[in-house]
Amino acid sequence: MARHSSAVRSLCNCLRGMPPVDIEWTSVIGLANQTLTTPALIDFVDKFASVLPEDVCAYIRYIHRRNGLRNNRLVAQLEEAVVALNGHGITPVLLKGASTLATAPEARRGVRIMSDLDIMVMPDEARTAVAALSGIGYDIHNQTPPESHRWYADLNRPQDVGSIDLQQAAPGPAYLYQNFGHALNHCIPAPLGRARVYIPTPTFQALMLIIHDQFQDYGYWLGDLDLRHLVELRDLSHSAEPVDWEKLTSRVSGDLMKNAVETQLIAVAELLGVDIPRALRSRLIPRLQFMRQLMQARFPATRVPLLAMSLLDFRNYRREATIVSTTTGANRRGLWTVPRASTLRLLLNATTAARAGKV
Repeated sequence: MARHSSAVRSLCNCLRGMPPVDIEWTSVIGLANQTLTTPALIDFVDKFASVLPEDVCAYIRYIHRRNGLRNNRLVAQLEEAVVALNGHGITPVLLKGASTLATAPEARRGVRIMSDLDIMVMPDEARTAVAALSGIGYDIHNQTPPESHRWYADLNRPQDVGSIDLQQAAPGPAYLYQNFGHALNHCIPAPLGRARVYIPTPTFQALMLIIHDQFQDYGYWLGDLDLRHLVELRDLSHSAEPVDWEKLTSRVSGDLMKNAVETQLIAVAELLGVDIPRALRSRLIPRLQFMRQLMQARFPATRVPLLAMSLLDFRNYRREATIVSTTTGANRRGLWTVPRASTLRLLLNATTAARAGKV
């Protein structure tokens, strides 16, 4: 990571389509590979091909073309799976990259690197959904017990290029969605070839991406940047129905979630030039978190010392999670708290590990 750390700004400038100036291509391409954003540079290459090194253009076009071929196979796999689910009376919600694939024009399918297909069904449909997918050859690679707080099943087949991540809830802790209501309230029905699916609105897709990165992947605690998902947030903001950032932030619950969302909005505005209202990117803690992200990206040795910044909001996390899960939580609002030893070990191990897509 250290070899490419100084290339963050250069890579982001390329991703936002700025003219290439003083770019050290070995570092930029290395960081693009690390953050899984190499095929997203295709627009930059098409725009500035006449002034870019030929080998850089050839490499990015090759990766984009190969990723497009792979994603075409994922689309066919996704349609087959949804047809099987529809046959059992289930219309699933497509999450994250699966929803992007379902709605993107074929010419744009190669822009995003994906590892699996995230599909959500209702809790009372989970057993039927697993049976439907098993009926077309899927094996259960991993499945949580039925009584699990957060149920999911990973299914795969040897002939496919990706697995199916079957879920029965949106990503991240449920209490972070409490002011938004049921996910289906933020979805629209859509065709997928011969199948029918639900697609989340751009605003709800943005919310899920932020919660996934900041909490399910521990990004808020670790100070990680996920450039691939920042690019996706940018693209959602430019969609036919753009993200309503003010609506999104007005309905988040609690100080912790507000800080996490605004940290992501600052990042997408500062790094990729997305037009975010100034009032949503001016508060102190989110700006400190963004400064931490940049510092860690450029100087990876600071990751462990800056982990202490997690304590700025850990109190909010413990307080808000407790208030939601117990009736006595409100009585603990004034208490200071620090992470348990097991939580500290988990965060310390994660902050020193190399994680694909993160910087």
